[in-house]
Amino acid sequence: MAGATRSLEIAIGRLLTIGTYASVGLVALGTILLIGRGSSPLDAAPTFDLGHVPGDLLALRPDGFLWLGILGVIATPAARVVAALIGYARAGEQRMALVAGAILVVIAIGVVTGLAAS
Repeated sequence: MAGATRSLEIAIGRLLTIGTYASVGLVALGTILLIGRGSSPLDAAPTFDLGHVPGDLLALRPDGFLWLGILGVIATPAARVVAALIGYARAGEQRMALVAGAILVVIAIGVVTGLAAS
């Protein structure tokens, strides 16, 4: 069981590393594109509309890269909890899987509450 737990920790560590680097890279690219079009990163933030992100990315508009990077920063820790839940469930560690599931419920409540308030 210790080997499986170690493998899970390594996989989760890689997930966090890749997610963080990808998110920071997207924000950096968005910032470079923003400066390239003559705007300042210190200006007011662009409005967020999830439906516009794919089009902004395809059109190489900075807003899409900035918002996708920010979403990545937000989603990476939640993805870590999902990976832990799956790993613990596969390893038969039911108590830890329940804890990970409870954490996901708290995250979901936070997201729903935040969206409802905006």
